[in-house]
Amino acid sequence: QLQLVESGGGLVQSGGSLRLSCAASGSNLDRYAVAWFRQAPGKEREGVSCATTRSDVTNYADSVKGRFTISRDNAKNMVYLQMNSLKPEDTAVYYCATDSIQAVVAGIPRYWGHGTQVTVSS
Repeated sequence: QLQLVESGGGLVQSGGSLRLSCAASGSNLDRYAVAWFRQAPGKEREGVSCATTRSDVTNYADSVKGRFTISRDNAKNMVYLQMNSLKPEDTAVYYCATDSIQAVVAGIPRYWGHGTQVTVSS
């Protein structure tokens, strides 16, 4: 059973940076697309970014384009989200997820981490 564990969240001032990590175990990640989602209090979960198996195609929500970068290291079974120029509206619990690219794009991947809290103060 594939398991995902996120890390790297925390409290940062507006304009700052954080790098989220997602460690996969139980299966090789290289057969799956990967994604980051987030959910802010009182809001629906939204897709932040996703990448295909070899990161030849990546996609970003309009709200994070130019500020966030998704990457993956298949040899280490890791996924990352580099977040720069953070804004208070980026405050949310961030989740790593993985499955086929179809499931990821549809927002219904089978495998999810437990999430890591990111708080951006103004």
